[in-house]
Amino acid sequence: MDIDASLIDWSRAQFALTAMYHWVFVPLTLGLGLIMCLMESLYVATGREFWKTTTRFWMKLFGINFAMGVATGIILEFEFGTNWSNYSWFVGDIFGAPLAVEGIVAFFLEATFIAVMFFGWNKVGRKTHLATTWLTVIGATMSAWWILVANAWMQFPVGMEFNPDTVRNEMVSFADVALSPVAVVKFLHTVSSSWVLGAVFVVGVSAWYLLRGRHREFALCSLRVAAWFGLAAALITGHTGHMSGVQIAKYQPMKLAAAEGLHQGGNSVGLVGVGLLRPGVDWSRAGEDAFLCKVDIPYGLSILATSSKDGFVPGINELLKGGYTQADGSVALSAEEKIARGKVAIAALAEYRKAKESHDSAGQDSALLRLRENFAYFGYGYLKGPEELVPPVPPTFYSFRVMVILGGYFVVLFAGMLLLGRRVEKWRPALWVALLTIPLAYAASEAGWIVAEVGRQPWSIQGLLPNAAAVSRLQPSSVQLTFFIFLILFTVLLLAELRIMCRAIADGPEKA
Repeated sequence: MDIDASLIDWSRAQFALTAMYHWVFVPLTLGLGLIMCLMESLYVATGREFWKTTTRFWMKLFGINFAMGVATGIILEFEFGTNWSNYSWFVGDIFGAPLAVEGIVAFFLEATFIAVMFFGWNKVGRKTHLATTWLTVIGATMSAWWILVANAWMQFPVGMEFNPDTVRNEMVSFADVALSPVAVVKFLHTVSSSWVLGAVFVVGVSAWYLLRGRHREFALCSLRVAAWFGLAAALITGHTGHMSGVQIAKYQPMKLAAAEGLHQGGNSVGLVGVGLLRPGVDWSRAGEDAFLCKVDIPYGLSILATSSKDGFVPGINELLKGGYTQADGSVALSAEEKIARGKVAIAALAEYRKAKESHDSAGQDSALLRLRENFAYFGYGYLKGPEELVPPVPPTFYSFRVMVILGGYFVVLFAGMLLLGRRVEKWRPALWVALLTIPLAYAASEAGWIVAEVGRQPWSIQGLLPNAAAVSRLQPSSVQLTFFIFLILFTVLLLAELRIMCRAIADGPEKA
């Protein structure tokens, strides 16, 4: 298979660009949505117009952000067909199902109730309006569920069978796809981290009002609600992050090794708290010293991966060389053996199709048997060598640390805001810290996706389809051109949102 490497790189870059811009808008939608639901619930419970005004202000910001997220999300889904058509053909029957459900059910729910939520304040009763607000946010969260189900399937493909006649993977169990353990944990971790970002945003904006001496009661109450909500969300995020780490150790050990910079594995492996990777390390070769310096948490990685401080965790070298005993008692194959078996599977598929055309039943049966015996390694057959199995280690390693360290910092921030209580307005340095934390929340959110997506390279579908086999056959110059068009378009959209949001914040809650 002769594919221009620049085509793969530009296709990946364009999809990454679109996904990261889209993810600027999505977590604030999910986080801010639930906070405004809580505030409107306080309005209905107490009858105070103050909470109605407060809700309408945050709802206005929610609406601005929601519209931008929809625009970028639509483009993202179209790119599966334009840039990754082989992927769409190979697994479209499975991957398309959750996206279809998202469009039919979840997005329909949002579209149905969002108009009443924004324009029905004086047209329906309080409880009815509260119900439409909750249903809108539930719809947005359901959208996230189905999209994350699709993404989780790419990380852990289940519920399918390969049809050699159509050369497609076909769904055999929708429940296995929709309720896979990876999908459930990914949803919980992603959504709870979005709640954290929404809480940081509300705390930061409230701090800005207090620094300027404006809307004091509104800012103090908003800050307190968001801090309580954010503290709970941050603790949930930490727990679900641990659950995700356990799953990665089980299903994607190479991603775990990259996230830890674990070149050489072993027993009783520590978890790197902070560290500095040595530049120029060839991660596909044995004997390299990976770190200039690091601080370990003793036994931490072994406990995470095996629930035992003495547990064995394979590093990149072991994963490439194989030969170690896995958790199920089997001996791990080397990367070269997996690639060889993958090539046998690909050759068997070609022989099966040829035998079918010539009506050779015996040849069909023989080829089909070899295909099924080796299909677990089908995707490896498209790789040129073991070195391609190693993901980009430095961005995965450093992004993981950014995500985890900032996650711990957010817990401290929310707890500090709650401890200060109403006295927080006198602690101007604390208010500045809260305000300047807003971009850090976005950095943590984007870092999480870098770990998830960069760490699973070179796979479009883990172990099943590498990028080189998934990409559309296009001219690299065409993808390059659209990359820069999207870069300009998305940057303009982002700047427009920032301008509109800042203007709305400057106007204050009275004009909401």
